[in-house]
Amino acid sequence: MTNSATPIVILGGGLAGLYCALKLAPLPVTLIAPNPVGSSGASYWAQGGIAAAVEEGDTPEKHAFDTIAAGAGLVEAEIALGMAQEARKRIDELLELGAPFDRTKHGLFLPSQEAAHSHRRIIRVKGDSAGRAIMETLKTKLRTTPSITLVEGATAYKITKNSNSSLSVYCSTSEGQTIEYRCACLVLATGGVGHLYKITTNPCDSCGAGLAMAAQAGALIADAEFVQFHPTAIDINTDPAPLATESLRGEGATIINRFGRRFLLDCDHRAELAPRDIVARKVFESIQQGSGAFLDAREKIGQDFPSRFPAVYASCLTAGIDPITQPIPIAPAAHYHMGGVLTDARGRSSINNLWAIGEVASTGVHGANRLASNSLLEALVFADRVATDIKQHHFSSSEEIDIVSHPNIFPIDQSTIIAEIREIMSAYVGVIRSNTGLSFALKRFITLYKMDNTPIVQNMLITAIFIAAGALTRCESRGAHFREDYPFENPKLACRTHMTINQVLDIASKCI
Repeated sequence: MTNSATPIVILGGGLAGLYCALKLAPLPVTLIAPNPVGSSGASYWAQGGIAAAVEEGDTPEKHAFDTIAAGAGLVEAEIALGMAQEARKRIDELLELGAPFDRTKHGLFLPSQEAAHSHRRIIRVKGDSAGRAIMETLKTKLRTTPSITLVEGATAYKITKNSNSSLSVYCSTSEGQTIEYRCACLVLATGGVGHLYKITTNPCDSCGAGLAMAAQAGALIADAEFVQFHPTAIDINTDPAPLATESLRGEGATIINRFGRRFLLDCDHRAELAPRDIVARKVFESIQQGSGAFLDAREKIGQDFPSRFPAVYASCLTAGIDPITQPIPIAPAAHYHMGGVLTDARGRSSINNLWAIGEVASTGVHGANRLASNSLLEALVFADRVATDIKQHHFSSSEEIDIVSHPNIFPIDQSTIIAEIREIMSAYVGVIRSNTGLSFALKRFITLYKMDNTPIVQNMLITAIFIAAGALTRCESRGAHFREDYPFENPKLACRTHMTINQVLDIASKCI
């Protein structure tokens, strides 16, 4: 094992991590990512855009109101309002860096509509390419920022606390080396949990490693049970599944079954623009009943599809579907985790010198159900806040690090166990849950957890246990969490979930 001492380490090369590193300049930062920064991942693939009140008549207060309403009683109102109030400033900063947001010839934004928003406030790039464009903009800035040391191809798998209050993070490289980075400040920006599920829009490294590492180091985890399923992943048997952006529905595309019937009208007057959890459940039920589900853009978008939504159009053509003339087959896919490492308004976790930003964090702004296009906004706002907080931090001196041998973390092929985890999560910890299914999942997960696994698989199991244990103990349906044996909200449970690793392992052990 080799080692390195550095003042600030950021884990993750998505929007949150990269933006935080840039905002920390000129402080020296080591940015560690498992894949090339800015060319893959959930941020890069994000289609919808960034939510911000820019339309005449819209306000941050209205944006916050919609955010709180979507969150089903669990949103931290002050934090949601603060995020909405900072939105325009973050958008303007990206504009200054060169982000090519869609605008009129007079420079005004061209915001789109998405589900559960009361105004058109989704700032986009070429209809469905916001994530890619923003990440390319930040990559360009990264190349001219000498304070950032970039380490690509390194997978973090463990965090430990040291005697002088510094933290160590252990990473395995693609060459088989293990490196310990000891730092005064550690920022988690590792992304979400989608790849714990068989059907997901997330990349393969979104498997909950950051949550598991933080939990094993002693961090509190919040709201783990709340996983948002995007209702319109393109169902073409690819992993991950390509996404049909919600903006398509905002522009008039409808959801039909194989008989051409708009079945969402039966359950909600907002139909396709109802909150994601409602749409996802009804799409799931239609598929389970054999009626299928399809996104129909033929009438409202039609011939304009290639120019207005080029990324979705390309995904469809690859699968042999022409969305100009054919409905697009869809299915709900694990898309976003509202839960994660508990943080305060500055992004601080419950562990000294550990911050969390982006999807790995649970800041309180999403509650039980994230409002569409608030994810990129949250990443930007909290990346900026964390950078500000760290700049006020007094760095402790790093201790000398002894070089010790450490086993390679990839000696065993555990693809079979990974496939089983993903099958169980989709079947029993997915769109519709029950006591029986969740108990079965936890029984199997704790059995696998006690086996001799690689750290990568062990981290997956820990995060899966957190999600399933949170879902088992929340005996109600709220937001993205739906229990068929408890189909209604319980007002007495309108509070966030805070759990430790020992608590969830105890819950899982009782299922054996």
